[in-house]
Amino acid sequence: MSSTDQTRTDLGRALCIITGASRGLGRTVAREMSRLVKPGSVLVLAARSADDLRALKVELAESEAGRVGLVVECVVADLAEVEGLESVVRASEEAFTEDMDHIILFNNAASLGDVSRYTQSFTNMAEVDSYLSFNVSSSLCLTASIVKAFPQRPGLRRTVVNISSLCAQQPFRSWVLYCTGKAARDMMFKVLAEEEPDLRVVSYAPGPLDTAMQTVARSTTADLSLRKSFTDMFAQSQLLSCEASCAKLMKLLLEDTYTSGAHVDFYDL
Repeated sequence: MSSTDQTRTDLGRALCIITGASRGLGRTVAREMSRLVKPGSVLVLAARSADDLRALKVELAESEAGRVGLVVECVVADLAEVEGLESVVRASEEAFTEDMDHIILFNNAASLGDVSRYTQSFTNMAEVDSYLSFNVSSSLCLTASIVKAFPQRPGLRRTVVNISSLCAQQPFRSWVLYCTGKAARDMMFKVLAEEEPDLRVVSYAPGPLDTAMQTVARSTTADLSLRKSFTDMFAQSQLLSCEASCAKLMKLLLEDTYTSGAHVDFYDL
């Protein structure tokens, strides 16, 4: 637990690395972080879409944070490829300055996988390996590289956020890839928290978000009862906005009272 006696009002002069930053929750995290870091901070935004990243950089540059010294670095990268990972690490190392007091990594990049099929259809090892490479292996290797590149030193806080899901803890029929990937990531970060007690590590499940991924889920999920539950949530306006979920994540980080390595759900806060 943190020794902080009262809730912080900012997250310091930070180097903040966000994967999957071009859209959805990642884009919202970038916007919110720009408001919560001190002048002189740097956001390293990684995603595969150059156009979306460029538009976000312009938006942030024109914001109040951009006008008072926020630096935004965009890295167009496929995190399933070694070169993509290396480019994110390199950009982070180049952006870091000695006066920074906080390094924050948001492992947000992820994919839904093929939810139109049941487990018994996944007999192609290359297909499964490809999914796990992007959703699990890249997250582990990027996190390990960032932790190694920025070792603990006096005055430096280090935080690792894993964007998780209820699927990390509960089985969803026809979602074998997504559930497997999320469960593996949760355990990965539990181990990291045990090994690195000076790190602050949290897996945050943002709830059912009204995003493009949810649109795909409503239209392609093989399990009809699960698909109906998503359709009903959408029809009844029960899906969460990225802004509402991100606000709780920012509050979680500012309060800094979670147990390192914990899985924290939107509905727990």
